[in-house]
This record gives sequence, structure tokens and C-alpha cells, in this order.
Amino acid sequence: MKCKMILTTAVLLLVMLPQSYAQDTTLCMGKYWSEDEAKVMMSRFARQWNDKNSWETRAAQIRSGIIEGMKLTSMPKVSGDFNPIITHRREMDGYSVENIAIESFPGFYITGNIYRPAKKQKKYAAILTPHGHGVDKRFSEETQKRCAMFARMGAIVFTYDMVGTGECMQVTHKMPIALVLQTFNSGRVLEYLLSLSDVDPDRIGMTGYSGGGTQTFILSAVDNRIKAAAPVVQVSAHFFGGCVCESGMPIHKRSGFQTNNVEIAALFAPKPLLIVSDGADWTKNTPDVEYPYIQKVYAAYQANDHVSNAHFANEGHDYGYSKRTAVYKFFNRYLQLDDKSVASKNGYQEDFVTILTKPELYVFDNEVKMPANALQGDDAVIKYLGL
Repeated sequence: MKCKMILTTAVLLLVMLPQSYAQDTTLCMGKYWSEDEAKVMMSRFARQWNDKNSWETRAAQIRSGIIEGMKLTSMPKVSGDFNPIITHRREMDGYSVENIAIESFPGFYITGNIYRPAKKQKKYAAILTPHGHGVDKRFSEETQKRCAMFARMGAIVFTYDMVGTGECMQVTHKMPIALVLQTFNSGRVLEYLLSLSDVDPDRIGMTGYSGGGTQTFILSAVDNRIKAAAPVVQVSAHFFGGCVCESGMPIHKRSGFQTNNVEIAALFAPKPLLIVSDGADWTKNTPDVEYPYIQKVYAAYQANDHVSNAHFANEGHDYGYSKRTAVYKFFNRYLQLDDKSVASKNGYQEDFVTILTKPELYVFDNEVKMPANALQGDDAVIKYLGL
């Protein structure tokens, strides 16, 4: 019953789409195919290639479709100029937390938190952690736990708001260009992390669940600076993401060409990829449908050991402890972290994490105001971007 309730809530959050999108035949939204139709399409996709070279030809088509479909090249050409606003640093048990905003482009701010290891090192791994749909998910207990754990294991972690959520309220979440805006923001978070002198560019990871899983495999598909990725409970053959921030721009279909999120996730090959799935949502078929296809792609690169699936058949749509544990192990291995202080015979110990309140994690408050140049409203942002 609990799993059914979780799934129902997730579906309600993700499938309610503006009516104007229904008439665009290039969009693949929500449960675009039935599960049986998706299996047929996966077989058709598989017949389009048979080795590394033919896959890379198809991969180039998929990647260009993503970039063109979301108009990513039309976004501002910015370099540096993050103008970071860092407030309320707190020292915790083995890690610290800072509240941060960086300028994505002039007048638009990405709001979030940076978790840093207390243990001094010359270079750290870094992890981007976008969140999924829901109310104030950046401030949730599960987000704080995984960020603190990654930090204590030796990574600098940047968790940041979806557009139109948390403190990122300059626009609404259902704005027409939410997909490209969120992808661009993720790219700017990545660039900020890479600008830090103590971040190792060869150890950059990304993970999120649900809509954050979509953000993970989308950025990982188009930006080769991500070195290890773990999209959680979102890679599906038949479900394309039910929100405009996932499928509100034509990245899956164009005249004479069709793909889906399984192939988009597979673009990450041959780099380390962990697909996390469960038994109560659109990832329930992953061991039999989605994962074998991605394995075939990795096999073409002779990189079978770089892809894995952690499937939790009796669990639902979340980033719960067991799913976090799978990702801890994955990043510990591939980002060369150190889990000795948090690992035990029974798994991982998260009891050292201090759960902060929402106001404690806010960047902007009575003392620190959003800069005066902040663009306000969907129309103002779309007009500035020329989209």
C-alpha cells in the first residue's frame, strides 16, 4: 500500500502538464508509450546499430537532437563571472555546510548549499546533486544526509534548487523553457566546481532522483566533464518524464528520428554509470528492459564492468537509505573517496549528520538580499534569453 501511495503521489506531481504542450507532436511526455510499446521500440532501436562505430553514429544523432531540441546553443556564452554569494558557514561532524548562490547568467541566480569535507586534502572529488519534484526538496532530510555523507567521504558537494522551487523563485517551475534553463544551470554548477583550485577535474560525479535523475542523465549526455553518474529511479523505456522541465522541449523526437531516456542515459558509455531502480514506478522493468540495452552499449566499448543496476523490487519512488547506500559504494569506488569513517558491517552510518532547518539553509534572508539585477518572472527571463 505504501509503495502504491508513493507512486500515486509521484505521478500526480509529474504528469500534470499545461494544455498547450498537448498539441506539439514532437514532444514525448509522461507515459508516452505503453510498457509493451516501449519493448517493441527498444528492439527497433537495437536494430539500428551493432557495434561501437554504428552506436557512435546513432549516439551523435541523439546528442545533437538533445542540444538542438532544447536550444542549448542559444543560451548566453558566459565564462566565469559566477559572482558567488556565500553565507552562514556551519562546521559539522566531519564536514561543513555553506549556503550559496551563483549567477547562472546576468540576472539569474542558482541557489543551493555546498558541503565540504573537514579533512584537508590537496584535491577533492566533486559531486553535483540536483533534486527531484516536490516541496522544498533541497532542504529534505534525504538530501542533507547524502550530501553530508559524500562530503565526509571526501567530496565537495553542490546541491541546488530546481527552477521555481526552494529559493529559485525568479521563474515558475512550469515555464516553457524549464528544461534548457535547468540544464544550463547544472552546467554552470559544474563549471563553478571546476573553477575551485582544490577540485580534481578527473573525479566529478552527479546524482539525483526522479526529476533530479533526469537532470543527471541529460547533463551527463551532453557534457563530457562528468566522470561518474548515478541517475536514481528515473531511467525508463516508456516514461519520458512528466514535467516540462524533463520533456517540455523536443529532445526525444524529430522528423524521421526517435529515441528515449534509455538511449540518452546510454550516451554516458563507457564511463562509470549506476542505474538505480525500484519495483513500484516506471523503473520496475529495468532489470529486464532498460538495463540490458544499456549493457549492450557498454559491451560495444568492452566496458561491461563500468555499468551496473541496483534494483529494489520491494521499494518505491524515493532516494531512501538502501538506494543511497548503493550510490555511496559506487562513488566511493569510481571517485576514489574514503568511506572508512562511515562504513560498517551493516552498511553506512548516517547518524553523524545534523539535519538543518530550511531557514538555516537559506542563502537569502533578512540580512542578505537577492541582488538588485535579478530578473523577475518567466517573461522577463525568456525575453532576456531571446527564447
